[in-house]
Amino acid sequence: MINTNKDLHTIVLNGENGRLDKILTQLFKDESRSTIQKLIKDQLVTVDGKVEKANFKLLGNETLTITFPEIEPLELVAEDIPLDIVFEDDDLVVINKPVGMVVHPSKGHASGTLVNALLHYLGNNLSDSTDAVRPGIVHRIDKDTSGMIVIAKNNYAHQKLSEQLVDHTMGRVYIALVLGTVEANDAVIEVPIRRSTTSRLRWRADKEGKYALTTFEVLKRYHDATLLQLELKTGRTHQIRVHMEHIGHPIVGDPIYRSGMNEFKTSLSKLKDGQLLHAAQLHFYHPRSKELMEFSSELPSNFSEILDTLTEI
Repeated sequence: MINTNKDLHTIVLNGENGRLDKILTQLFKDESRSTIQKLIKDQLVTVDGKVEKANFKLLGNETLTITFPEIEPLELVAEDIPLDIVFEDDDLVVINKPVGMVVHPSKGHASGTLVNALLHYLGNNLSDSTDAVRPGIVHRIDKDTSGMIVIAKNNYAHQKLSEQLVDHTMGRVYIALVLGTVEANDAVIEVPIRRSTTSRLRWRADKEGKYALTTFEVLKRYHDATLLQLELKTGRTHQIRVHMEHIGHPIVGDPIYRSGMNEFKTSLSKLKDGQLLHAAQLHFYHPRSKELMEFSSELPSNFSEILDTLTEI
């Protein structure tokens, strides 16, 4: 059984005025109005440090503090879910994760995750050196991102693999289809990232955020889209998706980072079923033998089928 930490948000209003519950519903678009009203009723919202009622009138210059409660305890359950195993030994297993699979249980995803599948396949042969809800998980990739992920089967392997994430000797290369024509043949995106103050699902480019570095090169240009190869030099949440939105070329199909998509007059901009982003290559040094391990995987069918419909320029 595990509990996640409380999620605290502080917002300084900039002219937004009206009822407290309505303003919060506008600010937190991912939350229902009933959820917002319950937070207010449970005294988890303050206005300039004071608890107020839902109908409290905001003038637009107040400071709001919202504390989302702890997520209900999760119990990890082993589930018989097929895994595409690329490599396995006594220390680790490399898996080609499919589109649509969440890596570890969380609010709204208590089952059907990679961790549930790993518990069935490996039982207790997973590292337990981090969060209890993430046994074996050294790094993660988003639900709708497919591709290579390495799992630690013991704490020694977990530590050594994690160190490679920190010192950037673990390499992760992605393929993405983005909207628009990317003019530069290659580029470096060095833009800090932080969590959005108005959405628990989004992160954003922000000079006050954590350092984030992505490099890319163009593989192919199509009418209305560009195929990129990108490499993560740091590993922030949603890093590639945030960076591509930031430079005006959001990833095709991204359901969250869609700023500017309507400016592209193409049917690709209407896709919202999951971003066309694939973790194509993974390399690291084996935690015991120190041997360089390199893995790659083909694009999933949903990605390649869309590429087949495009005209290269």
